[in-house]
Amino acid sequence: MLGLVLGAAAGIASRTFFADAPQLLWIVENVATPVGQVFLRMLFMIVVPLIFGSVTLGVASLGDLSRIGRIGGKAMGFFFLTTACAAAIGLTLVNVIGPGKSLAPEVRTQLLEQYSGEAETRVGGGAVFGVETFVNIVPRNPVDSAARGDMLGLIFFSLIFGVALTQISQERSRPIIAVLEGLVDVVTRIIGYAMKLAPYGVAGLIFGVTVRFGADVLQTLALYVGTVLLGLSLQLFGVTGMIAKFFVGIPYRQFFGKCRALMVTAFSTSSSNASLPENIRTAEVQFGVPKEIASFVLPLGATMNMNGTALFEGMTVLFLAQVFGVELSLTSQLIVIVMSVITAVGAAGVPGGSIPLLVLILETVGVPGEGIALILGVDRILDMARTVPNVMGDQLTALVVARSEGATLRIAD
Repeated sequence: MLGLVLGAAAGIASRTFFADAPQLLWIVENVATPVGQVFLRMLFMIVVPLIFGSVTLGVASLGDLSRIGRIGGKAMGFFFLTTACAAAIGLTLVNVIGPGKSLAPEVRTQLLEQYSGEAETRVGGGAVFGVETFVNIVPRNPVDSAARGDMLGLIFFSLIFGVALTQISQERSRPIIAVLEGLVDVVTRIIGYAMKLAPYGVAGLIFGVTVRFGADVLQTLALYVGTVLLGLSLQLFGVTGMIAKFFVGIPYRQFFGKCRALMVTAFSTSSSNASLPENIRTAEVQFGVPKEIASFVLPLGATMNMNGTALFEGMTVLFLAQVFGVELSLTSQLIVIVMSVITAVGAAGVPGGSIPLLVLILETVGVPGEGIALILGVDRILDMARTVPNVMGDQLTALVVARSEGATLRIAD
């Protein structure tokens, strides 16, 4: 937390007083960014072995296939429920506040010119989403999926591998389980190394963002940014916090207090995948979620449960529709909610992973896809902010599932 505050303060002060100094850019590129990247890379480095080891062990520990299906069904149902709620909150706020109606046409033109090149780079060849998306969940080569960062393919393979372990004799499965337990123990130790770098890495990441972030763009899109942050806050502190309090029985302050390190990690890394090690640690150590449930639900959530992303996508589509004067009927807005929920599942758990799929929703409802350039100037800040409800939604799901399975959670300090 101290690294976050000091890094942000130093970045804002540097941009205010030394914006034109060439040394400032040198510091960002040769000091702050490398330190932040080392921290990020250490987290990403262990995601693949962590997911394979933890998901496989989680499934193998659950043992009973009916229990695996029951827990998976509960988790998936809760994912879609909270994600749909988030998307609905986002669209309601944009309809009420109408941030897109306040953007002047000349400002729109200026932003389109400034960020059109970046939009083409970020979107690439365009997003494809359909039946093939679900077929591709089954990997041809799990090693290739792991190398490409295809977490859904890796999770599917890990699930099947874990199920198969429960179907063979204990004499045969015990050595494999012992190796996987050793793998998870080693990965856990590496997580400890990475988290020792966290204060410095977080400071470096935030310093780079605040130095490079244009205050003029923030001012131009202030109403849009404020509306999105309000929606994310309502989802995080309203929906997530209230469910934890009334359905799990964890006091409001205690829930967010124990998740402090997790929220800082999510905010600074802008990645559900990079936050996964801390998410699992928080569930098991802070709340006492059984290892087999945390290891099964949280990797699934890091890939498929994107509350903040769905909220952001819905709000951005309607905001851009307002900017371009496209009237979206109630039916069209319901389509936006459904597509925001579905495509949030397909969004990569990495910084900016939702942008390509967001273009798909825009074009589906008749909003120009190039309009995405309007919000790219502030996307990094919003990406950091929306990752927090994403990972907190995962944590909440693990707690709800654990409580529904009769687990005794560590609620009292």
